[in-house]
Amino acid sequence: MDNKNNILWVDDEIDMLKSNILFLKQKGYTVTEATNGEDAIEIIKKEDFDLVFMDEMMPGKGGLQTLIEIKDMKPSLPVVMVTKNETETLMEEAIGKKITDYLIKPVNPNQVLLVCKKILESKRLKGDQVSRDYIQEFNSISMSLMEELTWEDWTNIHIKMTNWEIELDEHPELGLKQTVRDQRRECNVEFSKFVEKNYLKWLGDTEDKPVLSNKILEKFIVPDLDNYNSIFFFVIDCMRLDQWLMMEKYLYNSFNISKDYYYSILPTATPYCRNAIFAGLFPSELEKHYPDLWRGEDDENSKNNYEKEFMTKFFERKRIKLRNDIRYTKIMDSDFSRGIENKIQSFAGNHVNAIVINFVDMIAHSRSDNAILKEIAPDESAYRSLTESWFEHSSFFGMLRQLAGKPKVKIIITTDHGSIRCLHGVKALGDRESSPNLRYKYGRNVKADSRNAIHIRNPHDYKLPMRNGIVNYIIAKEDFYFVYPTDYHKYLNQYNDTFQHGGISLDEMILPVVTLESK
Repeated sequence: MDNKNNILWVDDEIDMLKSNILFLKQKGYTVTEATNGEDAIEIIKKEDFDLVFMDEMMPGKGGLQTLIEIKDMKPSLPVVMVTKNETETLMEEAIGKKITDYLIKPVNPNQVLLVCKKILESKRLKGDQVSRDYIQEFNSISMSLMEELTWEDWTNIHIKMTNWEIELDEHPELGLKQTVRDQRRECNVEFSKFVEKNYLKWLGDTEDKPVLSNKILEKFIVPDLDNYNSIFFFVIDCMRLDQWLMMEKYLYNSFNISKDYYYSILPTATPYCRNAIFAGLFPSELEKHYPDLWRGEDDENSKNNYEKEFMTKFFERKRIKLRNDIRYTKIMDSDFSRGIENKIQSFAGNHVNAIVINFVDMIAHSRSDNAILKEIAPDESAYRSLTESWFEHSSFFGMLRQLAGKPKVKIIITTDHGSIRCLHGVKALGDRESSPNLRYKYGRNVKADSRNAIHIRNPHDYKLPMRNGIVNYIIAKEDFYFVYPTDYHKYLNQYNDTFQHGGISLDEMILPVVTLESK
């Protein structure tokens, strides 16, 4: 029994309720009695209660008026209205005045007990069940890690773990947060071994492989071009599965939602993954066939300036004729985003609309640089909550609401890669020309401990660009990030506990492809 068991029962016929009150006392509840609204108000001023049962019809100050005054004093105090009157208007009025529940007289002890448990103990009871179910799932996942897993198995493990992490966010009192975190890390250790063993096969002709970044358009856009007047293809930069699930619940009333999953190519970074999505090609193929579009400054962001051109060339290679030119929009600031929201319905005249949204990626990078954001989002749970808050008030959500109900419009939402909270540094060696990225690096002679990173000595084996010279790559596993030996401890501390991408982890690589169709 929780300590939350102090009940006030207010009824002008309280003597007729003695059997109910005695029953509650036998179950461990403390019950204080009052026979009118005036006395109830005075008692509540002096004592703390966890629940109030309130008769609706009392002489003097009636139940509804007493309810109003109780809520003025203690807005969060649950009040259950007990009434003989079953009229709909009374129930609506009582609900509007924020009753927690109501009972119709005559009430029996078991009804009353059920209400008490539902209001006062539901969180504990649900938490107990959640704890039992999670421990069972924990053991199941731990056992599965000893088996020879497939990419489908890893997708299912990632989905299960992500759903449990979100479920357990609601029950911090269970003290399972560290257990979940430890199991996630254990899974990433084994997943990194799995990817290192199988990734080169996926780049080849084998049929037993997941959908990779370069097959997104072919798999999810092309088949429906003739079935819809307009397709909206949203790419949310740096969105993890858990972040999407926080957004998804806001869309249930407006859309039928289905989800598929794909694996990001390596490294899990925007210049590689997003170009692969829009071009339908691996990065080495882009470098070979479109050197003018691939070549740019060493600034990684400059590598994503030609996504519309890559997408156009994809449809040309496939000999697919669209009704009109692709409408491509990249959203990087809120004012521009609001403008797109206001005119998004007019986009439905376009056969294919591609919209890239950078705000989730901006949250990740801003958290790394901003002490206040790090305080607001100290861990994955809070990071999910921060994403949810952004989405609820975002123009992206506004765009989806505007498109809800539009006939013959299909919406596909995905991401180029996810991110991981990096908690372990590893020394990396390289010359002055080596890239500065924290989860992957390329250069003439970059190195790191093979226990913590994949070494790619021949980039073409991994369908990666040579970058006008002989370079090699290192890609971080699990939650490691690279730090050069110079000022090692300074940068180790600076980048510890930041969300990064580019490496191998479940959150970075296994990603949702979401289809929305209006109800």
